[in-house]
Amino acid sequence: MATIQLSAASASASASASVSNRSFTSFEGLRPSTLKISSFGSLRPSGPLSSKSFCGLVVRAATVVAPKYTKVAPLGDRVLVKIKTAEEKTQGGILLPTAAQSKPQSGEVVAVGEGKSVGKIKLDISVKAGSQVVYSKYAGTELEFDGSNHLILKEDDIVGILETEDVKDLKPLNDRVLIKVTEAEEKTAGGLYLTEATKEKPSIGTVIAVGPGPLDEEGNRKPPSVAPGNTVLYSKYAGNDFKGTDGSDYVALRASDVMAVLS
Repeated sequence: MATIQLSAASASASASASVSNRSFTSFEGLRPSTLKISSFGSLRPSGPLSSKSFCGLVVRAATVVAPKYTKVAPLGDRVLVKIKTAEEKTQGGILLPTAAQSKPQSGEVVAVGEGKSVGKIKLDISVKAGSQVVYSKYAGTELEFDGSNHLILKEDDIVGILETEDVKDLKPLNDRVLIKVTEAEEKTAGGLYLTEATKEKPSIGTVIAVGPGPLDEEGNRKPPSVAPGNTVLYSKYAGNDFKGTDGSDYVALRASDVMAVLS
């Protein structure tokens, strides 16, 4: 990928790399400095640039569905989810800047596909339109449709159904497991206090809920190897992290990422 380096102070002197100010619709608040832009296609000189030419860079990753299309019908085991709006305030009421707003991982199911076949068995989608679901971070393809942001993803990317605002009420799907994370140690074995940066990420927790289990080749559910109440050791950095309303940390991961049961 070619990278073109522009300097707001010297753009007017560079005829070979100057950019039309019509190429940027909003670049707000940039001071004269060096800006790196990756792959903007063909660039044409169109006069000098100044800091007023930039009014805020907006990057749209979502595919925009034209207004003439009024329906999106997922195929196979895919699901269309309307993304929940990102939180704009903290619990204490402090407004968050756009960069600090957490990426939503939940939304409402709008439409589902016809399901998938496992061997000779046809399996329906396990969620229905109207269900409130939590899905894996970065899963699926984002769509801007009917004035809202949507996500089209596979059913297997849905972690579980969550009808409340508290993650402890999550109902995991398929082979997912919900675990309440054990708090990190604040002291070393020698009694020294640890800073937040040096605390080891916990990989031990208590199972809160389990899904019905994965499907075998004949379409039958295989019971999970863990049960609610088990204290387990799981793979570090596996799954999706969540914060409960009580301030506790939770992780939802696949049962295969659980390495052992502790007793």
